[in-house]
Amino acid sequence: MVRYWAVIPAAGSGARMGSPIPKQYLALAGHTVIEHVLGILEADPHVAGVTVAVAGDDPYWQRYLLGPREKPVRIATGGETRAHSVLNALISLRDELKPDDWVLVHDAARPCLHPRDLSLLIQTLGADPVGGILARRVPDTLKRVNDQQQVTATLDRGDVWRAFTPQMFRYRLLMEALEAAIRSGDPPTDEASAMERQKHEVRVLEGRSDNIKITRPDDVALAEAILAHRASEGP
Repeated sequence: MVRYWAVIPAAGSGARMGSPIPKQYLALAGHTVIEHVLGILEADPHVAGVTVAVAGDDPYWQRYLLGPREKPVRIATGGETRAHSVLNALISLRDELKPDDWVLVHDAARPCLHPRDLSLLIQTLGADPVGGILARRVPDTLKRVNDQQQVTATLDRGDVWRAFTPQMFRYRLLMEALEAAIRSGDPPTDEASAMERQKHEVRVLEGRSDNIKITRPDDVALAEAILAHRASEGP
C-alpha cells in the first residue's frame, strides 16, 4: 500500500519577522505556529507521520513543542537552504518509504491549511505518476519594480498563480530532483521548481486563499483571525 509522509522544513530564521525567535515558534491562538501545522497534518488519516528538518543548533524545538503527538514525529538536520533541508529529511526516510510513496512538503509557517485542501490534494493526485501543488490565481495587478522602487512594467497576470503548500510528489522523483538541483549550484525555493527542472509535469489544484504563510508581524494577527473564524464555523 502506498504511504503518505509529511516533511516540514523548519531550519530558517525568519529574519523578516524581526522576532528574537524563529516564526515557527511564535505563539498563535494558544499554541505555537508549528504545533498548528503538525496538528493539521497529523489529523489527516492518510498521513502516516511527519519529519521536521530543524537547524542543528535549534534550541527551541523541545522547548516550544508541547505534549505528545498523535503520530510519529521525527527530526532531521536542516541545511543551508530549504532544498537542503527537505533533501536531508528525505534521506532520513530511506528505510521508511518506497520509491512510489508520497511526500507532502509543507511550510513550517503556514498554519492555516484547511483540512479539506489537504484532503483534496491527496485524493485528487493519489493516482498521478508525479504529483502537484496547491495554488491560487493571482487576483492583483502585478508590477515590475527597479532598485529605486519605481515601476518599470505592468505584467500579464493571466496565467500567474501563487504557489502554496503542501507540495506533494513521489518520494524517489522528488529526491532525484532535489539532488540534481543542489548539484547545479542553484537550489530552488520550492519543490515544484526542482521537479519542473527535470521536466516532470506538475499538477496544480486550486486551494483556499486563506492558506497564508506567516512572513511579517501583521501576518500573525491575520492567521489568528482566520483560525478564530474557522473555529466559529465548526466542523
